[in-house]
Amino acid sequence: MKVLFIYPNLYAQIGFNYGVAFLSAVLKEAGHQTALVSINEQLGPIPTDDELLTRVNAEKPGLIGFSIVTVQYQYAVQTARKIKRAFPHVPIIAGGIHATMDPEGCLKEGVFDYACVGEGEEALVELASAIEQGGETTGIRNIWARRDGEIRRNPVRPFAALEKLPPKDYGIFDFQRMIDAKDGWVGLMASRGCPFRCSYCFNHKIVELYQKETGLSGRDLNYIRHHSVDSVVEDIEHLLTHYKNIKWFIFDDDLFTFDKGYAAEFARKYRKVTELPFVCNAHVKFFDAEMAGLLAEGGCRIVKFGVESGSERVRSDVMRRHMTNDEIEEAFAAANAAGLHTSAFVMMGLPTETAGEMDETVRLLARIKAGRFRWAIFFPFVNTDAYDLAVGKGQVDFEKMKTMSNFTDDSCLDFGPKVNLKIAKLRAAYPWYVNAHAEDPVVKRLYSRLVRVVDGLDEKGFGEFKGQVPRLDELLHQVLSRAGRVHYSIRYNDFTGVISTWNE
Repeated sequence: MKVLFIYPNLYAQIGFNYGVAFLSAVLKEAGHQTALVSINEQLGPIPTDDELLTRVNAEKPGLIGFSIVTVQYQYAVQTARKIKRAFPHVPIIAGGIHATMDPEGCLKEGVFDYACVGEGEEALVELASAIEQGGETTGIRNIWARRDGEIRRNPVRPFAALEKLPPKDYGIFDFQRMIDAKDGWVGLMASRGCPFRCSYCFNHKIVELYQKETGLSGRDLNYIRHHSVDSVVEDIEHLLTHYKNIKWFIFDDDLFTFDKGYAAEFARKYRKVTELPFVCNAHVKFFDAEMAGLLAEGGCRIVKFGVESGSERVRSDVMRRHMTNDEIEEAFAAANAAGLHTSAFVMMGLPTETAGEMDETVRLLARIKAGRFRWAIFFPFVNTDAYDLAVGKGQVDFEKMKTMSNFTDDSCLDFGPKVNLKIAKLRAAYPWYVNAHAEDPVVKRLYSRLVRVVDGLDEKGFGEFKGQVPRLDELLHQVLSRAGRVHYSIRYNDFTGVISTWNE
C-alpha cells in the first residue's frame, strides 16, 4: 500500500521533517510505498487545489498522513477537507506534535479519520498493514480513531528503541533542493527527548502522557535516547557521499550537550570523516569550559543557547527555566573563550511579561556578547502549561491565533496598546535596542538616539516608519563596519541579529 505524506510548512524556515523521514523508512521496510508533498514557498510554488488533488489522484494512496505543527494547523485542516471531499474513501491521519497535544480536537474537525499520539513508527506500520488487509483499525496503540461520530481512544506504547529503526529516508524529500535552498546547511538529530519541562514546550506533556498510559516511571520511560555515535557518523558519511554543496551540519537535538561522554566521543569521531563545521544546541546547566573545549576541538563552530528572557521572574515563574543570569553569562563566557560563535534564542510577549522585563532581555543580550541572537514571539501551543496560563489570564486572541502561520511575525496575545506596540518595535528592530547598550561609546550613542526616536513614535507613526528599518539597518551596518565599530545588524532573515565581526 502507498502512504502519501503531506507536510505543510508555509511561510516558515525550511525544515527537514525527521518524523516523516523515519516513518517513511519503517513503512518501506515493512513493504509499503511512500510519497511526500512538502509545501513550502521557498522550495517551490504552493500547489493550487487542483494541482494537489491531481497529485493525490496520481499517487493513489491507501492512506494520507498530515504532519502538523500548531501554526500550520488551519491550513492542514482546510487542505484535508478538500482532499476528503474529492477522495472520501481514502483514510486520512493527523500526525505531528499538534495531533499529539490535541488528538480530540483534530478528530472533531470531521476530516481526519485517525490521529497519531506520540511517536508513530510502530503504530503507523500497524495501521497501514491493517488498512491494506481489511483488518480492525480502531484498537491500535498510539492511534485514536473516529468511527460513526465517536472517538476511539487508545493508549500509547513505550518509546521505540532508536537502534531498531532503519536509517532515515532522505529519498522521499527533494533533498538536494533543500540543501541548496538552505545554502548548504543540513540538519541532523543525534537524540530524542529533553530533560527539562519548560512550560511553553510539549516535552512536559509528552512525559506525563507516557508515564500515565504506559505505567512506567520516569527512569524506565527512557524518553531521552541517543542514536549511537557510529550510526550518526554513518549518516554523515551517507550525506557527504550522496549529496553535494553541503557546508554545515546543524544538530537539531533539544540538548546536544546533555551527555558529556557522548559529546566527547562524537567530537573525536566527527573529525575523522569531515572538516565541515557543525552547530549544536546547549543549555547553560550542561555547559562549562570543558564542554566548550570538546566542542571546539571536535569541529563545532556555533553553539546555541535558549536564553528566552532576561527576567529571572519570567524564566522561573512563567517558563520554568530555572537558571540565573549569572549562569547564563558564565556559559557564554566559556563558549566565547573557546572561540565558539554563540547564538542566543530569546522570546517576547510571554504571558504576564511586562515591557520592563522585555528590556531586561535586551540588557542581558548586550552583556553576554552573543555572536548572534534570534527573537521570536511567544505562541501558546495548545494544551501546554504556558497555553493554560495565557488562556487563564484572558490574553489570547483566538481569532487572530487562527490566522497565524509562524511565531516570528506577530503575537496573538493582547497586552494592551502600550505593550503591544513595544513588541512590534522590538520585532522590527531588536538589534538597535541591544546596540544601545554596546560597550563602544560611538555605537551606544548612535543607537540610543535612534531607539529614543523609535520609542517616541505612536502606533500610526511606527506603522509608517517600520518599513524603513531594513534599509536603515543595512546602511548603518555598512558605515559602522567600514569604521571598525562592532555592532549587531539584521542578517539572514528579519528575526536574527548578527555581530558585525562574523563574516561566514
